[in-house]
Amino acid sequence: MHNMLRMILTSRVYDAAHETPLESASDLSKKLDNHVWLKREDLQPVFSFKIRGAYNRIAQLNEDEKKRGVIAASAGNHAQGVAFSARQIGIRAVIVMPVTTPAIKVSAVRGYGAEVVLHGDNYSEAAERCAELIEETGMVFVHPFDDDYVIAGQGTVADEILRQSAGRLDAIFVPVGGGGLIAGIASFIKAVCPDVKVIGVEPEDSAAMTRSLASGSRVCLDSVGIFADGVAVREVGERTFELCRQYVDEMILVNTDEICSGIKTIYQETRSIVEPAGALAVAGLKKYVQERGLSGQHLVAVNSGANMNFDRLRFVAERTQIGEKKEALYAVSIPERPGALRHFCTTLLGEHNITEFNYRLSDREQAYIFVGLSVKDAQERQDFYDLLCAEGYDCFDMTDNDLAKTHIRYMVGGHSKQVKDEFLYRFWFPERSGALTRFLSAMGTSWNISLFHYRAQGGDFGRVLVGLELPEDQHDQLNHFLDTLGYYHIDETDNPAYKRFLQGG
Repeated sequence: MHNMLRMILTSRVYDAAHETPLESASDLSKKLDNHVWLKREDLQPVFSFKIRGAYNRIAQLNEDEKKRGVIAASAGNHAQGVAFSARQIGIRAVIVMPVTTPAIKVSAVRGYGAEVVLHGDNYSEAAERCAELIEETGMVFVHPFDDDYVIAGQGTVADEILRQSAGRLDAIFVPVGGGGLIAGIASFIKAVCPDVKVIGVEPEDSAAMTRSLASGSRVCLDSVGIFADGVAVREVGERTFELCRQYVDEMILVNTDEICSGIKTIYQETRSIVEPAGALAVAGLKKYVQERGLSGQHLVAVNSGANMNFDRLRFVAERTQIGEKKEALYAVSIPERPGALRHFCTTLLGEHNITEFNYRLSDREQAYIFVGLSVKDAQERQDFYDLLCAEGYDCFDMTDNDLAKTHIRYMVGGHSKQVKDEFLYRFWFPERSGALTRFLSAMGTSWNISLFHYRAQGGDFGRVLVGLELPEDQHDQLNHFLDTLGYYHIDETDNPAYKRFLQGG
């Protein structure tokens, strides 16, 4: 602890990074009945805290290492931090980025003077190419998180928080990916103010640190979610894990809708739009306070970055209401007879604010409705569901059904009686030219595609829904194909939203 504390206090970050403000979140404080502050790391020169660790690491290079230059693999904020820092010091920098990296991030890295090598569809493939280039060139690798100088650079955030808050603190909420930021913050806080809690926040689908701390050893995830791409790490660092195991008090997980709600909350407080990873801490803070019933506490959330793709905002806006528990989604069957739809709308919906309404004739006996309502809280959501059941309607609550929210709500069109033996899969495609062609070419003519839905949502990956007519004896062949294809996917054949609205046969 004392060595890391010394490294943090002597870190060379301010030749490149700024001391960012600790701002009071007055509206959020009133809503939560706690004193909430936002640490504005989104105001750094590269719009992310990553500049601190990158610069501190590069500033330690000797003259021989500086001549060799630095190299890193990254699809986002670390790339910009390394590029900016290398320019400040006046040395060569090479950044290996996936081909799927949005053009805005590639342009930003090149704008800081770094050379960009585009390789692979994801970070892992880019990292492999980076390792090859290190062997070929002898350049110095700058790790995004598992390096003591990087960790110490990130730890300067905690030093600023303590000074700016005058020590009036109960807890700090920190976004977690590989663990560099929280390892640095926790090391400093526990050395100086051990009573202050350090709480890490991860997405539910990228919970590498949470699972590692629970098991007592580092866990490598089979896959990670890509919405909060800034923290999409399959395995945390060896060094960061050891520090977090000693000094981090708790971890909390949030889902995509809660992250979107966090983005909106920060916008309302600051009129700034952070990236999904940048809103993790606020999302976790809100959830933690509500679950624990806290009041009167002094709480800080670290806004870690604001490199948001503009075309992602539509998706964020659509999911925010659900993340705030202000929208509920239902699937309802109504009898197919004159006046049934009118009765449903006038008698049951009444004065409710309808956010979405899709109707489709199923057969001459019944019709299906996909309906969204504005609600005040979880109790009102449950009350409306109970009312539907009491009135004798066949219904289910789809508010937490990701398939329904991502695809089905845009596809409500009825069943196809022509489809036989249909199986449904969700895929995450890299957003790059030729991705769909690669998928279709690899599949060839083995199976008939009976359903296909894609809708651009911004970010590095597109979400695709595919229905396949699959004979019973060809499941092994399909599984082999999916493994070979390498796209992250989920079997949704048994999802109730699919069965209600789209299932064929």
